[in-house]
Amino acid sequence: MEINLVAEGLKFMVLGMLIVFVFLYVLVEVMKLQAKLINKYFPEKEPEAPASAPRADSDEEARVTAAIVAAIAEFRKTKS
Repeated sequence: MEINLVAEGLKFMVLGMLIVFVFLYVLVEVMKLQAKLINKYFPEKEPEAPASAPRADSDEEARVTAAIVAAIAEFRKTKS
């Protein structure tokens, strides 16, 4: 009797694992199909390169950096 129960348990285990494997395979294939359909009907637009992006002035960047460094130094002084 116990051998029969073990065999039934193994059978259900294999059946369950097979069902999960088939479900995951179908899920992957559906996701691939969905990606193809989305790319077909809603293609990504190529990003337009800006003609000439104005760069920040290096003097302004230096002032901002100096202000940040000074603020951090002052914060550390008051902390101690």
